[in-house]
This record gives sequence, structure tokens and C-alpha cells, in this order.
Amino acid sequence: MTPQDASAGATRGRWSSLDRPPLNASALSRALVSADGLWTSLEVVASTGSTNTDLAARAAELPEGAVLVAEEQTAGRGRLDRSWVAPARSGLFFSVLLKPGPGVPEERWAWLTLLAGVATAAGLSRAAGVDTLLKWPNDLLVTVEGEERKAGGILAERVGDGVVIGIGLNVTLTEDELPVPTAGSLALAKATVTDREPLLKAVLRSLEEWYGRWRDAAGDPGDSGLQETYAAGCATLGRHVRADLPGGRELTGTAEALDTDGHLVIRTAEGERVAVGAGDVVHLRQVR
Repeated sequence: MTPQDASAGATRGRWSSLDRPPLNASALSRALVSADGLWTSLEVVASTGSTNTDLAARAAELPEGAVLVAEEQTAGRGRLDRSWVAPARSGLFFSVLLKPGPGVPEERWAWLTLLAGVATAAGLSRAAGVDTLLKWPNDLLVTVEGEERKAGGILAERVGDGVVIGIGLNVTLTEDELPVPTAGSLALAKATVTDREPLLKAVLRSLEEWYGRWRDAAGDPGDSGLQETYAAGCATLGRHVRADLPGGRELTGTAEALDTDGHLVIRTAEGERVAVGAGDVVHLRQVR
């Protein structure tokens, strides 16, 4: 093999898909990091186990607004420690560090997961023209050939005086690459844009906008418009659902509303209204 051939071979190995170029960390930092904005640093790594784990380990030494992005996660985590894996550069896998401070009561910090969902959906709508629905509490759904599929997820973890929020989003995954048949991607949902850089910029700008609005309202979900906006984009509300609760318990009924704590209010067949704060929710059928 000649030196030229070796170089070409290395290039082919690194660039396994010309449709999946690496992110430009310098350009992203120039576009997003500013002295008067939320984002204070942005780092892109080629591969890591989990951006949430890495950012959480450094949270005490970092200011609010740190962003860590990975081209590939080898041990990405969802709720209940479920794994989240995808081919390198096929999606957006990133975490942000937020420190709401004393201006927001800690009991309202639970809204940050829902806020991240609203912000991500809004950013994707603007940048990619794709309708992203929210499945309570932390899933992002897209429609693929008339079927709702999960294209992303959010994981928020309390760390010291802050919260690390991880967002994973399938962008260019093909049908053959999906981990399960119920998964989806922006490409499969016919998004107008699948270039990850404008998508990441749109989501982070939307997150900055919504976080600022929420924090200015002292975390009040009503005054900030967060509760109303989440409810308007939530595919769970109005559905007959099953909630798998901690301790192996199960609750079935109609998802009626979100309360002021961000809990899902479910009306059982007996007419009892139960507020669910944690658990897995399965959509059984549409009833509204």
C-alpha cells in the first residue's frame, strides 16, 4: 500500500459515512458561547461512556452552562439505567450543566426534565420542520409512516448544587440501524434538515430561551408558560395508559392532566384521580 493509499484507507475508516461528518467544536463554540449568554463552554469528544456521567463528575468545578457533546456514547443511559447506544455521529448525544440557584425553589427543579423536552421539540420544529411530540416524562416521539416512534430521550440528574441534563436524539439512523422496531429518527420522520450542527445550535438556543423564562418566573410552571406548552405538545394526555410504578405496582387509566409539580394525573376506571410522579408510562390507545 502506498502512502497515498494508506491515507485514503485511514480516511475511509474515520469517515465511515460521508453523510455523517464530525461536529466542528470551534464553530459551535463561536456560535453558542458568549459572555452574556447561558452557555459558558462547549466541548466535543469523539467517544465516551456517558456524557452525563462525565459532566456530573466535573460539575463542582464547572460554572453553569457547560456543554459536553459526544460523537459516540458507549454506555449512554436512559431512565431506570436503560442503555442508549447508536452508531457514531448518527445522532446528538450531549449533556448540559444547569444551576438554578436560590432564586428557584428546589421543589420546582423537577420541571427541568419537562422543560428540556419542550425546548428540544421547539428547536427541532424550527430547524428541521419535524413535529416532535412529548411522551411523559422524558421521551421524544416522531411520526414515521403514521406510527409514533421514540427518537430521543432526556435524563436529568441532581449533582450537588446543580442538575445535569442529558439529551439523546437519533438523527440519521436508518431502519436497519434501529435498536428496536419502536425506535425512530429524524431522517425516518422526513426532517428537512439532518445536519447535526444546526440542529444542536437550535436545541441549545431553545433550551437557553426556555430556561431563562422559567428561571425569571422563579421556576413557576404556570407563569413561565411551561406547564401549558408541555401539555399542548404532550402525546400522553388524553390517552388510556398504563403506569408501571416503583415497587412493581401498576396503574391503568386515562391521562388527564399535568399538575403544578409536573406529575401526570391519571383517572382510573373507578373515577379516582392519581398523581404519578415517577414511573414508566405505556400508551395503550388514544381516547381524546
